[in-house]
Amino acid sequence: MLIEFSVGNFLSIKDRQTLRMDASSISEHKDQLIDAGRYQLLRSAVIYGANASGKSNVLRAMYVMRGIVTTSVAQSSNAELFVEPFLLNTETELAPSYFEVLFLLDGIRYRYGFEADVKKVQTEWLFESRKKQEKYLFLRNNDGIDVSEDFKEGKGLEDKTRDNALFLAVCDQFNGGTAKLILEEFNGWLPISGIDHGGFRKTLFKLLDSPPIRDKMAEIITHFSLGISGIQLQKGDIDDTYLLGHTPEDQQLFFNLLDGKRTTDLMVVHKKYGPSNEPVSDVFFNLKANESAGTNKFFDLLAPLYLALDRGGLLIIDELDAKLHPLMTQAIIRLFNDPMLNSSNAQLIFATHDTNLLTYGGFRRDQIYFTEKDQYGATCLYSLVEYQEENGDKVRKDRSYEKDYIQGRYGAIPFIGDLRNSHWHGTKNKDH
Repeated sequence: MLIEFSVGNFLSIKDRQTLRMDASSISEHKDQLIDAGRYQLLRSAVIYGANASGKSNVLRAMYVMRGIVTTSVAQSSNAELFVEPFLLNTETELAPSYFEVLFLLDGIRYRYGFEADVKKVQTEWLFESRKKQEKYLFLRNNDGIDVSEDFKEGKGLEDKTRDNALFLAVCDQFNGGTAKLILEEFNGWLPISGIDHGGFRKTLFKLLDSPPIRDKMAEIITHFSLGISGIQLQKGDIDDTYLLGHTPEDQQLFFNLLDGKRTTDLMVVHKKYGPSNEPVSDVFFNLKANESAGTNKFFDLLAPLYLALDRGGLLIIDELDAKLHPLMTQAIIRLFNDPMLNSSNAQLIFATHDTNLLTYGGFRRDQIYFTEKDQYGATCLYSLVEYQEENGDKVRKDRSYEKDYIQGRYGAIPFIGDLRNSHWHGTKNKDH
């Protein structure tokens, strides 16, 4: 389970910024917390901010860290790392990007991180804390890799680590127990875009091919009142003529769905009613062709939602609210915040512009984050619980968060000038 994530010198983020999932001492919604022994952890966190303020870059940093960790060993010796430093400052444009994560595994707290540029991992570290005191397992810098006596799985692997590879991933490749657990934690991070969200469609088909899982998913679908009474996979022999006249994107989708010599599609079931509104039969609609963009997005979210909630993973979604009704967005959040619905203690981190959630989302103040750029173009990340008003007071829990945010009380909103004084407005007046 995630305790905190930090990133520095990455895209619009210049100085180290930290998103914390360990709960503060505030009193609201304590029933929503994950009791993890010495830690009380948040089940979800939301990030608000103006367009181009950097909220997506915070989530992208998580995507990138996960990608580097999980693919490190598979890369070639000349492969570049997908990092880009803060380019608006001469001190950072040539410096490495910084990533660090704290998480709990089997009651042990680990702190793992690295600094890297596109060519090389400059530094890397792993610490563990079984009680309170923290001790290092390995430390890597330009002088080499120092492996602790307590991290025997790393001994002898120092010289087997390429400059552009992570030592942690090498230890996992050689069946290191601790490294394996940590890699599994990163594999449990499920990143998805709220705009371009089709990446899990193939996974959805595989899950729906298992009747027990399909029944669980059908139950979730029923709760969201989509007017859909069932779901069914459609399989058929490959017909090459299908490809004629189709766009390259559709052709790629076709090949992605190949299952041996068969292809798979998803049909949704609607009820057909007679003259007296009695149900008479089922009607099968193709999901992609016949259902709305919002319904398609919901189904694309269904696989990562299920996987996170079933396995206790971390779901990371940018633009969660895009294409979805606000009540549907609230329902997805409730799946994570409600301990009864989220018994595996999965976590959700997402970005949104839906201010209704500040009123109706049921968030604690430490679950609400904002991003704002300073005068030098660098992103700052801060939570509502740590925000101080002009008189130095903290924000009270009885404040109207949505109203205050829209009025600019917490910052992190766009500044929009008087359009009546714009050239565009003058031109329109002349035309009319």
